[in-house]
Amino acid sequence: MTSVADALAIIKRGAEEILLEDELVKRLESGKKLRVKAGFDPTAPDLHLGHTVLINKLKQFQDLGHEVIFLIGDFTGMIGDPTGKNITRKPLSVEQIEENATTYKEQVFKILDPDLTTVDFNSRWMNKMSSVDMINLAAQQTVARMLERDDFSKRYKNGQSIRIHEFLYPLVQGYDSVALEADVELGGTDQKFNLLVGRELQRHFGQEPQIVLTMPLLEGLDGVQKMSKSLGNYIGVDDLPGEMYRKVLAVPDELLWRYFELLSFRPISEIEQFKSEVEAGLNPQEIKKRFAEEMVERFHGAEAAQTAHKGAGNQLQAGEIPEDVPDVEISADGQREIPIAAVLRMANLVQNSNAARDVLKRGAVFVDGEQKDSSFMLAAGESRIIQAGKKKIARVSLR
Repeated sequence: MTSVADALAIIKRGAEEILLEDELVKRLESGKKLRVKAGFDPTAPDLHLGHTVLINKLKQFQDLGHEVIFLIGDFTGMIGDPTGKNITRKPLSVEQIEENATTYKEQVFKILDPDLTTVDFNSRWMNKMSSVDMINLAAQQTVARMLERDDFSKRYKNGQSIRIHEFLYPLVQGYDSVALEADVELGGTDQKFNLLVGRELQRHFGQEPQIVLTMPLLEGLDGVQKMSKSLGNYIGVDDLPGEMYRKVLAVPDELLWRYFELLSFRPISEIEQFKSEVEAGLNPQEIKKRFAEEMVERFHGAEAAQTAHKGAGNQLQAGEIPEDVPDVEISADGQREIPIAAVLRMANLVQNSNAARDVLKRGAVFVDGEQKDSSFMLAAGESRIIQAGKKKIARVSLR
């Protein structure tokens, strides 16, 4: 059994702040199985390594024997998290949220043990909340307290609009902790305000306040901005093995140890040995290769990790048609023609409708080497080579 001191060292690894650490120690000493929660709004179909910083910490709690709750914010996703935004975030539709939530569950179990993980949705309790309940919840915070948030404060001072519903976001996230009776909540450093609201609401509802553990925001491949798909500086959980390997090798040298600390499951002693080897003159690129293999193995398996380096330099370019293209046959189901977005989904060239819209919007869909937009239709009886982005390509026949 792991001692309290050893468990605390594991929990603190890479963490930015624990509020309050002495409360965490007392709960660990009690021997109680802690309910550890982290919430993710399904705002995009794919997770990247920046998201896994929190998921890795959940995994560590799980390995220590605690109860892990992966909370999908399907209700909060319809509000839109205002954190770090200087304008009101556009809410997602119910359909978009459901599609993204499905892919989240598939991807998160590449790290967490599905048999030991509770996946929950905050719509389960929020949809049952009456208007009176919501008014009572809103009464627990003041406008002045909300304006203590850095993003709200800046927008208010700059004369930029703040919609009333945005004030509800921290309250709903905080109430999630009440509904789940969380002992610990994890979040990025940008979520500290919301996490502390959870403590306040739990106290109001007669619960013992949760411990707040914040994790750093992982910089992307540009070495400056937070990892983000919209910025193009990300390493996707579903990136192909060769592409993932190539991207990891592109991590700036100065961020290598930060990536190891936040993303690797290797012992600290082994990472320190790597540092010593680099200080002794070893090319950091050699250490990145070991890290790249670890990431590929985690998300694609050991066999893929052994061969990922072979595909790292052979990524398909936009519009390029390789010699060996897989054949995919899809059913017209009585239709004379089918829109390209539907074809992409049916041929498994994208994961879902959101991904299809995204790749079309980026101009990254090619048919027989020619760029196509969303107006393109594939006719029954046709067989075309269709490429979606730099990863997926197939000879698609509509029968």
